[in-house]
Amino acid sequence: MALSPHVFDASRANFDELVLGNSHRGLVLVHFWTPKAGPCLMLMPRLVQLAADYGGRFLLVMANTDEIGGIARAHGVTSVPTVKFFLNGEVVHTIHGAEPDSTFRAVLGRFVALDSNPARQQALKAHQEGRTEEAIALLARAAVEQPDDLSISADLAKLLLLAGQPAQALNLLTALPREARHDGRIAPLLVHLELIAAADAAPDAAAPDEARFGQAARALIEDRMEAALDGLLELAQSAPEFRDDIGRRALITLFDLLGPEHELTRRYRAKLAGR
Repeated sequence: MALSPHVFDASRANFDELVLGNSHRGLVLVHFWTPKAGPCLMLMPRLVQLAADYGGRFLLVMANTDEIGGIARAHGVTSVPTVKFFLNGEVVHTIHGAEPDSTFRAVLGRFVALDSNPARQQALKAHQEGRTEEAIALLARAAVEQPDDLSISADLAKLLLLAGQPAQALNLLTALPREARHDGRIAPLLVHLELIAAADAAPDAAAPDEARFGQAARALIEDRMEAALDGLLELAQSAPEFRDDIGRRALITLFDLLGPEHELTRRYRAKLAGR
């Protein structure tokens, strides 16, 4: 295929070394695909672009199930496209279907990082030296100059939160375009900030949906996870239009935090899917 120096084709002969061997040196993504399936062909260039964006911080392997079906089945692949994340010889995450880029970025963010540009590096150095206000100013200027670099917006929001300015951080992220708000670098942070704001709001003064969201947020802060999930599920099912479907967005963020194998994740993901 040779689409990129970070993209390789798997075969029966090279799968173990290409995937399992390299996974001991870093993250390896394996795209199990077939040329017969349209979603596979649509996902492929997006994964190649992600590999380019991350500049070699993970290896992307294309595994044609028509050619290595036995290996695919041995790794639990029953449908395509399926993308499995390998690290240290084991599967650490699986994504089924042609999920949006934000989903892949959210998972990648747990294992690898994008390069920081100079402005981010300067801001990080200032923050580490205790000059957080200077770091915020540097990132605020960089965010204006480079509005498409969502890593800058994410870093700025995190520093504002650390500086005790969650409302400013929330305003920053809610002002982003809708597509940017659903990016994997922004979405979990935005949900976190919305939960903080809802927990701090006066429940008696809130509209019904706001009240439900506030109750779920307070349950989460009080470590009553199941009550929080119940409230968010009710909101997702009854008011998907509320705050750009915050109930569903918050549930997905919490599922990521709990992990795919957690009993609550399995149970509430099934409820969210209507099963």
